[in-house]
This record gives sequence, C-alpha cells and structure tokens, in this order.
Amino acid sequence: MPLDIKGFSKTSFLDWDGKVVSTLYVAGCNFRCPFCHNASLIEEPQSHESIPLNKIESFLLEHKDFIDGICLTGGEPCLHVNNGLSDFLRYIKGMGFQVKLDSNGANPGCLKDLHGEKLIDYIAMDIKGPLDERYNKLAGIKSDLARVKQSIEFIMSSGIGYEFRTTVVPTLLSAEDVVDIAKHISGARKFVLQQFVPKHAWAVSLREVKPYTREQLNEMKDLAKQHVPNTVVRGA
Repeated sequence: MPLDIKGFSKTSFLDWDGKVVSTLYVAGCNFRCPFCHNASLIEEPQSHESIPLNKIESFLLEHKDFIDGICLTGGEPCLHVNNGLSDFLRYIKGMGFQVKLDSNGANPGCLKDLHGEKLIDYIAMDIKGPLDERYNKLAGIKSDLARVKQSIEFIMSSGIGYEFRTTVVPTLLSAEDVVDIAKHISGARKFVLQQFVPKHAWAVSLREVKPYTREQLNEMKDLAKQHVPNTVVRGA
C-alpha cells in the first residue's frame, strides 16, 4: 500500500534549518494536542485530496538542483509503519534526496527502524511539555511517557541530526515548564521554542489566547540555554 500523502508544500525554507525542502503531510495522529494547528488532518482526513506520487516525483526531480530533500510531517508519520512509510522514504532516498521526519516520539521502535534502514537524515521530535503528569494535558491523551523518553534517549544517541521542539502556549506552559523540559534533554544538540499560533488551534478556547511576546520567549530561551546551549526561538 503506497503512503497516502494528504498535503504538499512544494518549497519551504523553514522546516529544516539550512535546507530547502518540500513538505509532505500525512493524516492521523495518536495525540490530541489542544494547540494543534493541523486538526483537520486528524478529524477530517477525507477532506484533503490525496497527492499522486508522480506529482511529487516530477516536482522533486525537476527542481533537484534547488530542493535538498523532503520533510515528512503530519499528523504523525509513524502511524503509517504498515502503510508504506519505509517504502516511500526508500523511494525518496533512491532519487537522491534527504529526509527529515517530524514525530511526537510515541513510537521509538519506528524511529529506530527507520534509522537502522538509513531512511532518515534528521529527526524533529515534539516534546509537548514537562515529562511528568503534566504531559497528558499537553498531548490531549494519557501518554506513555516511558516510550516518549525512550525516543528522546534514542535520538540523542543516534548520531544523526536532530532537534527537540516545544510549542509554548500561554495558559498551558510557563517559563518554569520550559526549564523543566530543557533539564530533561540537557546536552541536546538543539532545542526549539516554537511560537503558538492561536488562529486554527484545535481547542476553540485557545483561539483567543494571546501568544507570548518575542521578548518573553527570548527570556525563556535564555533560561533553557543553561541546560541546552543551542536553544532558539522559531516563529515569533
């Protein structure tokens, strides 16, 4: 079964720092984050047209001198381990492109297998919140924190490029929470504090929440840098 691609952004300068990529979206997610901005990919995947593989292939090959690779995001790509995920990434790699995978880290086995097959060049893992009882509120479900922590440990020891990302949502995450996350990933290569975008948040109540200012995010960044020196702010 070929991987069902539900979105195709042909050119992105933002999804992989230093790279120009095409961003591909898959449907479905095992989390229900209240601040998610791609909720329709989870609630109404049928409302998104499936993108033909030949359309993706044609664009990539036509722009091979410009596009470095793809970013596969969602939704959660690791839900598709039995729906053509490996075959799709093998196909992309076979055309000579690099692969960045976005994941929530709930399936460490998926990450290990893809890495073992040399199908991914970079992983961006979202860490929703502090890795304790607070995580469930941010993930929107009762989380298996042991598996999330396994993914973090694997990524940090994998030898490939990676970053951890946290969307900083007022009312859900404070500066103290951000520091708690940074402590858990102390020594990581990169920690990204992402600006919250309220407009399309899954939880209607969050659509009226005013995002943190750039100054506030920079203050959090400086606090996190004590544990992850390469902490950056994105989107503010």
